[in-house]
Amino acid sequence: VVAHQSMMPVVSKLGRTLGPQGKMPSPKTGTVTMDVANAIKEFRAGKIEFRNDDSSNLHTIVGRRSFSTEKLTDNIEAFINHVLTLKPATSKGTFILNASLTTTMGPGISLQVNS
Repeated sequence: VVAHQSMMPVVSKLGRTLGPQGKMPSPKTGTVTMDVANAIKEFRAGKIEFRNDDSSNLHTIVGRRSFSTEKLTDNIEAFINHVLTLKPATSKGTFILNASLTTTMGPGISLQVNS
């Protein structure tokens, strides 16, 4: 959900529904903004969010089941390359130790990453 800052008091009433689904607007994720039209345009163009949990795991969506193998491969490679560009210059050693691809309720498939 994308919301204007002035509408947050109204949207906050939906917090019990949107919060557990991970759809609650937040300034941190760029979904609470003064320019709603531009934010919607960015998300429609393919802007994705990824989260880092307490164990340093990254979580993101790279595709849907209906995507072709080539499209999924391109999305995975683009995401891994983007993460590698975020590596700080002062960081030494391997940046990505391992990676796996999984469905929502399925087993993970290990990926080989050359970092």
